[in-house]
Amino acid sequence: MYDLIIVGAGPAGLSAAVYGRRAGLDLLVIEEKPMGGGQVLNTYEVDNYLGMPGMNGFDMGTKFREHAERAGARFENAAVAGIVDGQGAKIVKLADGTEREAKAVIIATGAEHRELGVPGEAAYRGRGVSYCAVCDGAFFRKKDVAVIGGGDVAVEDAVYLSALCRKVWLIHRRDSLRAARALQDRLAACGNVEILWNSTVQEIAGGDTVERLRLADAAGQFREELAVDGVFVAVGMKPNTEAFRETVPCDSAGYVIAGEDCATQTAGIFAAGDVRTKQVRQIITAVSDGACAVASVQRYLV
Repeated sequence: MYDLIIVGAGPAGLSAAVYGRRAGLDLLVIEEKPMGGGQVLNTYEVDNYLGMPGMNGFDMGTKFREHAERAGARFENAAVAGIVDGQGAKIVKLADGTEREAKAVIIATGAEHRELGVPGEAAYRGRGVSYCAVCDGAFFRKKDVAVIGGGDVAVEDAVYLSALCRKVWLIHRRDSLRAARALQDRLAACGNVEILWNSTVQEIAGGDTVERLRLADAAGQFREELAVDGVFVAVGMKPNTEAFRETVPCDSAGYVIAGEDCATQTAGIFAAGDVRTKQVRQIITAVSDGACAVASVQRYLV
């Protein structure tokens, strides 16, 4: 039996692994994807992490993982199907039917991209529809693309794509952006980005690949068809909590209910990073959660 199992190897999970090992805990990190690091791996540039301005996201994620490995964290590549609050132990059930046991568990599974849910989106995934500008932007060099959304990620994507693409449309359902002012200033300096306000995507269409978007106004009335070669969806995130909702209480959006101490309402189970209820979801707050969660684990074990 481990002292601690950490589910997820993004910034929160890797931070918890470092702090856990420094506290002398016998721990295991279980990560579904082949390489840990979380969403930061798909970020072209991280400019707001203290002391690392302009850091490439992939490099940052790699350094986080290497730090945890140097600290002596043990990793297992597996999908977690659920957690059972057993007597004296937490049982982590894996998708292959096996189990791992620990005295405490930290859920650090993060969140994933939310879909638009419109006709054509699923059919053209990988054929013009993308959720990662950094991953797929190079395929659309000198082409016309659209970014859907109005938050930090959408604006970051539009700025990034403006350096690659001939034309970038930023399609937003409201009349103002929610992105940070610094990002909006960078967007305004891009000469090939045009914002379509009060607009929603009703359908993604084309032939073998994406060719056009059917747009509507805020009231849902047809507005126009927009010719594009690619669509980058950046309309928010949804937490990866499906496997845990029978064990720990979640809010209406699916985020694990936990405060700044990262303790859930189920004793011995903690939540860190983007997966928990919180006001700000950034790399730096996820890393902070990892440290706070381990401090709470130590108190629980004592």
